[in-house]
Amino acid sequence: FLSPTLGVDSEECQVEPRHYLVSTAVEEVQKIIQQLTIEISCKAIRFQAISNSGIHNENIKVLAPSQFLITVPLRGLTGYRECQVQHWRYYTVHGAKLLSSVRDPEELHQWLQVEQFSKCLPQWHETDVNIEGDLVPAKVLIIFRELVEKSIISCNLSMTVMESFSSMVRVAVETSESQVEVELVPAVEIPTCWPKKAQWPRCLKRWPSQEKVQCIKSLGFDLLAHSNYHWQLCFFRAEHILMEGLDEDGGCRMKCFRVMRQMKEDVWCAGNKPVVTAYHLQTVLFWTCEKYPRTKDWRCFREAFLRLVRKLHKCVSQHFLKHYFVKNTNLLKYTNTSDLDLVASKLAVFLENPMLCLD
Repeated sequence: FLSPTLGVDSEECQVEPRHYLVSTAVEEVQKIIQQLTIEISCKAIRFQAISNSGIHNENIKVLAPSQFLITVPLRGLTGYRECQVQHWRYYTVHGAKLLSSVRDPEELHQWLQVEQFSKCLPQWHETDVNIEGDLVPAKVLIIFRELVEKSIISCNLSMTVMESFSSMVRVAVETSESQVEVELVPAVEIPTCWPKKAQWPRCLKRWPSQEKVQCIKSLGFDLLAHSNYHWQLCFFRAEHILMEGLDEDGGCRMKCFRVMRQMKEDVWCAGNKPVVTAYHLQTVLFWTCEKYPRTKDWRCFREAFLRLVRKLHKCVSQHFLKHYFVKNTNLLKYTNTSDLDLVASKLAVFLENPMLCLD
């Protein structure tokens, strides 16, 4: 009963059906969203259709089996450079200037101005998205939502726009197995530079290698229209490359991650809208890989897996999980603390007798 391998195989068996179900859902959702974005790009030149590259599509983030985030590239903004002079202007979505600042941008957010691009379409200077040179995410989202609603009808797609109290655009997509909630986020892709806010790596580390660091930073980043005023820094391409080469040394990092994700979805934090998503687990994995960079640290599945779970328990208990690239950002800052405490209690029970839950 207490054998280190007991229960691991059974949990791994559950991972495979999950992979099949998620792969199928990604394929179906991607096909529908691609149709949608092709139609949108025909109606409005500023928006670009997503690509079709299967489950490894960098535009698609699977947060949970029935919760996806898909970035929709914005067209006609190239030659990005970071702004040297900061200004703090705030507006209503109708363009009226507010007399005082609402708040400064947080670490993961920034302003975006047309003049930061050496080349841009004339449409980005229009007042439907631009106020005094600022590209305003809330205004981009208003236009995007209207295009989504019209394109769903014109393409007769099996999806509906969900009600939202914020400016975010969420749709419910019907697949052959279930309904998937998809957040669609317009994104400015910046493949030419690495943001100054992302002081990474913080010092010389054994993981990842310097060659991998250079490769990742050469891929740049994205800016997401994810709030009213500020654009959110996003590193999906960098994260994809980190995940892709995790076990080049023959370790068990990905196996640990997959089993932890399955346990989270089945036991620790189930449901359609979990407070802890696969994205959070990915960041936990990165921090643990950095702290334990040696090949021998990832030879024994049991030890490596429990190490990951202890790290997750610590983050959830403290309501604090640092973003891997922008260290001053807490990914759990706006998460319901009661829900986090419930997850922490389940993790604590598991850690008291880990084989009981894995068996």
